[in-house]
This record gives sequence, C-alpha cells and structure tokens, in this order.
Amino acid sequence: MVSKVKKQLQKGFIVKIKTNVSFKTSYELLQKLVDTAEEKSLNNLKQFESRMVLIEGGGYEKIWLETQPMGGEMYAKRNLEAGLNNNLLFMETQREDGRLPGSIALLDGTITPQFNKFQGFCFPSSALNMYYLIGKEDDYLTLLASALEKFDSYLWKVRDSDGDGCLESWCKYDTGEDYALRYGDAPDDWDKETPPKNCRIVPMASLDIMSFSYSARETLSKIGRIKGDSSITDRWLKKAGSIKKTIQTYLWDEARGACFDRDKHHNPLDVLTHNNLRAMYWNSLTPSMAREFVTRHLLNPEEFWTPMPLPSVAVNDPLFRNIETNNWSGQPEALTYQRAIRALENYGYDSLIPVLGEKLFHAIGESCIFVQQYDPFTGQPSLQSTQDSYGPALLSVLEYAARMFGIHLEQDKIFWGTMGGHESIYEQVWGEYCFKIRNTGDYAEGFINGKKIFESGKDLKLITDLKGNLLHVKQLSDKANKSNLKFYL
Repeated sequence: MVSKVKKQLQKGFIVKIKTNVSFKTSYELLQKLVDTAEEKSLNNLKQFESRMVLIEGGGYEKIWLETQPMGGEMYAKRNLEAGLNNNLLFMETQREDGRLPGSIALLDGTITPQFNKFQGFCFPSSALNMYYLIGKEDDYLTLLASALEKFDSYLWKVRDSDGDGCLESWCKYDTGEDYALRYGDAPDDWDKETPPKNCRIVPMASLDIMSFSYSARETLSKIGRIKGDSSITDRWLKKAGSIKKTIQTYLWDEARGACFDRDKHHNPLDVLTHNNLRAMYWNSLTPSMAREFVTRHLLNPEEFWTPMPLPSVAVNDPLFRNIETNNWSGQPEALTYQRAIRALENYGYDSLIPVLGEKLFHAIGESCIFVQQYDPFTGQPSLQSTQDSYGPALLSVLEYAARMFGIHLEQDKIFWGTMGGHESIYEQVWGEYCFKIRNTGDYAEGFINGKKIFESGKDLKLITDLKGNLLHVKQLSDKANKSNLKFYL
C-alpha cells in the first residue's frame, strides 16, 4: 500500500495543485514579520533523498512527530509538496508493530526513522486535512486509516505496562517536554519496549499519551464518515469515548479543574501544566472540562495568562523555572502558540486567538528573530546563542495572520478572518480557486475567483463552504460587528 500511494502521490500529482499566499497590510510590524517568516521558512525546506520536506529549523534539522506533520499542513498553503511529505513520510516509515517514528533524520544521505521516543503526536488532524488539500485521494485516506489503527493498537499493547487502563509516558521526549522537572529522574529518551526501572516517576500515567489514542480514534471515526461507513464511524467513536471517560475519571481533578498525570505508584503529580491545553488540541477533554481549565487556569494571570501567556508550567507552581534555554519547566514555547490555535477553535474560544497572536507579534518584534521560548513576564525572546528560523515561531506568525486577517482551509470549509484596525488584502490560491479577503479596518469583503461573496463588519470569523455559503459566524472580540453582514449567493 505504501509504495502504491507514494507512486501515485509523488509522480506529478501534487504539482497540479498550485498554492500561493499573498498578504499586504498597513499593519507595519505584521507585514515585516510575515515577509520575514516567509523568507526564513524557505531555508527550512530541505531535500530528504528525493523528497522535499519542511524541517523544524532553529537548529533542529529533522522532522519531528510533535511539530512537522502539523507544520507541514500549515505550510501547505505555500508548498503543498512539503506539506504532504511531512505527513506521508511518517506513515511510510511506520514499523510493522505499528509504532511511528518520533523523528525522521537524513543521515549520510539516507532517510532514517528514529524510534527512541514518541515526541508528541501532532499528526492525525493535520494528516486528515491533507487528504482534503491534495484533492481527496482515496489511497492516501486508506493509508492514513491503516497507520492510525496500527499505532493505536501498538499503544495499548505496549504502553499500559501496569494494566490500570491508562497509557504511559516512559521518558521526557515521549511528550516532547525536554528537561521538564516534573519527570524527575526519567531518561530523556528510551528505545526499549519495556519501561525503565528504578525511576521515581515513570512509567507515568499520561494525559498526553491517552490523548494520542483519543486523537487517532476520533480521526478514524471521521474517516469512516468520509467513506460512508457508519459501522466504522460508530465503532471508533465508541472507542474514543472510552478514552475520554478514563481521562475524566482517572486524570481529571474536579476540585482543581485540571488534569494531572500520575506517577508509577498511581499518585497524582501535583504540577499544574499547560498540557491541559494540549489535550484541547487533541480534543480529548469534555467541553465542561475545557471550560473549567480555561476559565480557572488558562486565563488566570497568576498561572498561565502572564504578560506573555502560556508558560509550560503555571508560574505560581513550585516547579516553574524561568530558564532561558530549551526547557519545558517554564517559559512559553512557540510550539505551544502553534498548537493553541486548534486547541482554542476545538472548544469555541476563537476570540483568544487574536489576543495570543498580538502577544506573539510584539514579543518577536522588529528584530524578526524567531526563537523557541519567551520570558513569561517580559515577553523577551530567549536568545539561545544564535538560534533563528525556529519553525513553530515562523509558522505561528503566518497562521495567526491567516486566522485574523486572512484565509484558512480546513477540510471542505473556508475560515475568513475580518479582524479590524488595519487595512489588508489576503489572497490564497489553491488549484482552480482564488480566495481573497479585503479589510479596511472596519469593513471586509470576501471573493472567490473574483466573485464577491460577502460583506462583513470587523472582528468576525466567517466559516463557509468552498462555494461561499455561510455555515457559522464567530466573534473574535467584544467589538465584533455583525450588523452589516451580507452574503450574495
């Protein structure tokens, strides 16, 4: 199956779908940031053998499962080939037992999958969206379904070593939390199929790893729906629901309004982490759980809503450390900003996206140096020697700009952003389509292939189908103006 899909998708098919983005705005800082991010992203395009990929950048020369399927899908707006390869390569290098590589390197000119950690799982939703973006190739969808089912099976065969019904993290890199203090004496990486011994905390009952399984199963249910097979949809929805239930009963603390992992003795780890927001990215929290976490913790200035929001650990937690080098014990990470977009959209907190976008734009600032971490109290970039062109920072700027002032394609839907305050024209070319939105600062117009589709007030997110029929309207601020919303279909 892999060779058949690879042959079909790599032999000229994707070049038939041309993609391009054009963005012009009176918002001078954002214009400079977007132009620079586009230019520096080109440096992260690399050839892995004959395959073009988008590496993580900023000193990270591989594609990582925690960033690059998601990053590739975001960058597909500009380069569909790299976006496809960033997802397809993980499926092609999956082991027979179902394990996906945590990273893929080019070593001595050879594509080399690495299985010494999971390194996150920002894969299922992005890989599914690529199915739509490349033109709904059935073989790709079949390959994706197989990869997700095999990986989910692997997780439950291997990563519940104590049989308590909760999947485990065995090393810091399993969840991509480099040097996180909450892991204690756990190893950084681990390539064995049995957990490390004599560690204080691991094997750790993990919200992240449980969410990997949830995301795989939820996506499999969507694939069943695409295929028109309700039995597949119902089966995977039921299996996904069992994961969500276990998270709620075993990891969720109702009194504290957050999830907490458990150590190898099943004791809750009393560290308030941003990983609850990660779970929102994977859609593995119930709406009420997400609401509790957002209102009680995420928006709390004493915890996560610092002057530069989204530290990895609540700033009032005893294990918070404001360390400037790569460390997930404290400072806000560009990768968290990248994941936050889908996390917030999943639960209807779209109005927080422009707030975070503005915070990120001003933290990076006129220097246009794109690094990994930011001081939560000052917003200053943590300049790790000469680090620049860190992919999650580059792509976050481009994606927040698209959500606020431009266009995003998600499956068969178009997201149009009408944030006010600045003049802008955003144009997205996608094959035979040309989507354009023009903002005056108070007023917006949307076009498909030159035909005017709508007029709108500011600070809205309009969601339409590919023909421009309105599906949903969301407010991006308390100043949103719905009064002059008009559609012309």
